[in-house]
Amino acid sequence: MEEKHEEEFQDGEELKRFSQLNHWLIGIAVALFLAAGLAAGYGYRQQMMVGQLSSHEQEMNATVSQLHSQLEAVTAKLNELTAPPPAPEAASGKSRGAARTAGKRGAAPDPRLKKMEARLDAQQKQLQETQDEVSKTRADLEGNLSSTRDELSGTIARNHDELVTLEKRGERSFFEFDLNRSKLFQRAGPLSISLRKVDAKHKHFNLALIVDDNELEKKNVNLYEPVWIHRADDPQPVQIVVNRIDRNHIHGYVSAPKYTNSDLATNGAAKLTPVSADTPHTDPVIPPQDKTPPPLPQ
Repeated sequence: MEEKHEEEFQDGEELKRFSQLNHWLIGIAVALFLAAGLAAGYGYRQQMMVGQLSSHEQEMNATVSQLHSQLEAVTAKLNELTAPPPAPEAASGKSRGAARTAGKRGAAPDPRLKKMEARLDAQQKQLQETQDEVSKTRADLEGNLSSTRDELSGTIARNHDELVTLEKRGERSFFEFDLNRSKLFQRAGPLSISLRKVDAKHKHFNLALIVDDNELEKKNVNLYEPVWIHRADDPQPVQIVVNRIDRNHIHGYVSAPKYTNSDLATNGAAKLTPVSADTPHTDPVIPPQDKTPPPLPQ
């Protein structure tokens, strides 16, 4: 009996070991299967990438070949246009050689080469003209900038007394004005001015001007900011400065050259009445807006 139980125990142990071995074998088989699948997928992906790279390389080679062909064609055409005429071949007879030499000497040059040379000459001429214009414009701008600096240096009056001081220099004439917001124009020295919009809080305004029979607009002009107007007959620009802003009202002055170019040419005097000819100025009472439009300058 004991031997029988011992045999049964041994058989059970063998079955248990066999079962464990089967589990291990199945696990190894599954792992190998997964590894094979991953390897196959990776190989397929690598194969696809290699195919794409090969296709891209072929396209690049085709493009390079095309560009190389185009470059060779352009180079050949340039060589054809710029190459000197070939030397005449030696002929057995003197008359034949002379005829060929005369024919070669009398051959007309390629018209395309002449056309290209003419185009290059025209472009160089245009470039030179542009450079000359730029130099002239730069010189004019530098001169205008110097003149503007001279005009801006100490020429803004913040009240009537400073305005009289500026006029005593004898360089320019000054004309004060008071404007209410209106579409009508009021004469101030050589200009006709109309106040179109006022922002008393932020201290800026809009003006309409008549200059040389042309109507102009100046928008968002700040307090004490000079507005420069270049008239055709003035040696220097006319200046407009507003030194007080109220609700729907501004006070300022116009500064103009004492003489125009025409006056200087005829040694005549300016006919405008400057500020110093008026009575001593005090802060003015805002006048009512003139309802009749002033005559336009002649």
